[in-house]
Amino acid sequence: MIILLVKTAHTPLALQIAAPKASARPFWGWLNAVFNKVDYDRIKKVGPDRAASEWLLRCGAKVRYQGFDRWQQDYNGLPTGPLGRYKIEAIDATESCIMYRGFDHLDGLKYLEEIRFNKCVYMEDTCLERLSKIENLQCSLRKMELISCGNVTDRGIIALHKLRNLEHLFLKDLPGVKEKMTIRTLQTALPKLNIMEELL
Repeated sequence: MIILLVKTAHTPLALQIAAPKASARPFWGWLNAVFNKVDYDRIKKVGPDRAASEWLLRCGAKVRYQGFDRWQQDYNGLPTGPLGRYKIEAIDATESCIMYRGFDHLDGLKYLEEIRFNKCVYMEDTCLERLSKIENLQCSLRKMELISCGNVTDRGIIALHKLRNLEHLFLKDLPGVKEKMTIRTLQTALPKLNIMEELL
């Protein structure tokens, strides 16, 4: 009987320690919004690839530069040297806090061929619509992954039809994508696109 009372007495305390404080959520949302703020003067000063690298690494993503095999993920280790030397070829935004307001950083990227969005909590249809309207990416982007992004729906997937040179698209665990016709419509719009999907 005493053991049961001790366990019962300790349970609420353990729950209080484990439960996050409600005030912490707005703080992280605010901080993530700050990380995504676009500094247009900075883009002019250092160029689109450097400014986009700084944004992506601040938000927890990784980048790979043209001519390099290694992924860059340390903000303090960003390469120095001629600003035009390091062109972003691939972005891995897995579990990053990138959000719509930061997507202006992508406008000037001319060599981006691959993007991975995996478990991006702020990824939504408006992000994919914005991405698909960027003329440089309509030409350069070849490969995309969208995995476990719960706010992406059929509307966002259909928007990808503007990425006319997209060759490979992997879709997995997207509960907001409900219509099989969405995949067929995208495939019809982009006949050369190889779509792999595990939506169920």
